[in-house]
Amino acid sequence: SLSSTQQVKRILWSNIPPNLSFGSSSEKDSALTHSEVLQQCLEANFTRALARRTAEPVKIGLYYESLCPGCRNFITSMLYPTSVLLGDIMDLTLVPYGNAQETFDGEKYIFKCQHGEGECMGNMIEACLLNLTDSNAFLTIFCMESSGDPVKACVELFLPNLSWKQLMTCVNGDSGNQIMHQTALKTQALKPPHDYVPWITINGVRPWGMKSSLSWDHPGRGRAGCVLMEGERHRPQTKGLPVRK
Repeated sequence: SLSSTQQVKRILWSNIPPNLSFGSSSEKDSALTHSEVLQQCLEANFTRALARRTAEPVKIGLYYESLCPGCRNFITSMLYPTSVLLGDIMDLTLVPYGNAQETFDGEKYIFKCQHGEGECMGNMIEACLLNLTDSNAFLTIFCMESSGDPVKACVELFLPNLSWKQLMTCVNGDSGNQIMHQTALKTQALKPPHDYVPWITINGVRPWGMKSSLSWDHPGRGRAGCVLMEGERHRPQTKGLPVRK
């Protein structure tokens, strides 16, 4: 019979789309180990919440870019599997902006994105999805981030009540422009400011500090844990455009 760990892994990977490729089973295990780390962080925060006799979900904020390779990997191999296990105690906020920059031309905001116009469009689509619907928005974004260019198919699959025309009206109109501006303001309000993406907050704060990072225990030490590591910062996944202060 399967161990409990094997059963959890089978459940997790049955929820990963088949077109999300991994080079080997060891890469799958590594991705699951990463999700277990975030799981333990959430469990630790939720345990403290219960100790205070509250049952509020743990608030997770993800500041990211739609075409950033590190962001896409985090969403598909770490955040999504964790949400399968602990979605009932997570209050997830996605902020698709990252290292983008904005200027105002007197009529509307103009955005410059680290990975080009395609990323600006992806950020706008995901921001509009988050604004237009609560149900299945994360599943739709996960679908988009785990594939090549499946935007319309993902929307039709997970948000059948949202028309493509309605979404594009937001993306190409004044409402989308203002939504993206608000997304920019949320990102610029981070304290401490982000200096790479993906950038994660728990309950509204960056828990690892300017000289700390989220790190995995060495495999020889047993179960992975959420560890404060003083010293070298977490290695940036995506850098490039200077972050607007």
